[in-house]
Amino acid sequence: MSGDFTARTAPEAHLRPDPSQIPDEAERTARLRAAGVPEELHGMMGPHGVAPLGQKMGLRFEEMAPERLVATLPVAGNEQNMGLFHGGAHMVLAETLGSLAAILHVRLTLELVHPVVGIELGATHHRAVTDGVVTGTCTPINLGRTLTSHEIVMRDEQGRRLSTARMTNMILTPRE
Repeated sequence: MSGDFTARTAPEAHLRPDPSQIPDEAERTARLRAAGVPEELHGMMGPHGVAPLGQKMGLRFEEMAPERLVATLPVAGNEQNMGLFHGGAHMVLAETLGSLAAILHVRLTLELVHPVVGIELGATHHRAVTDGVVTGTCTPINLGRTLTSHEIVMRDEQGRRLSTARMTNMILTPRE
């Protein structure tokens, strides 16, 4: 019985999309500008510029500094099946802001070119939203030389807190 179920539910190879292609420099720059990334930060944003997932979700940056990052996501297109802003969308917004805040800390404050990896992300959802725009604001809890911790608060257009996330990133020493 289980073999039959596996055969009926196994993903087909043709249904798996190829990984996102890295854009050429002109397309990368256009994506960064469309997402509100200041020109002076373009070099810190990785080969895709704006992550393909963030781009698909409608991510738009409002402020970008090591001490404070602010970005928005529309509710429309990012709902779960009951019409509420998806909990995973909260997490995408939180992880994007927390990761970029750590990168900006490393590059601008520490003046290093070290990779950063997320090692913990958790959130509490406080209230639902069904329309409008969600704004995430990321502020540091602790900025070290090996770890950063950030709080990311998501709010609706009326300023009501929707969720609170905390992210910890590890700053790695580049391998020789």
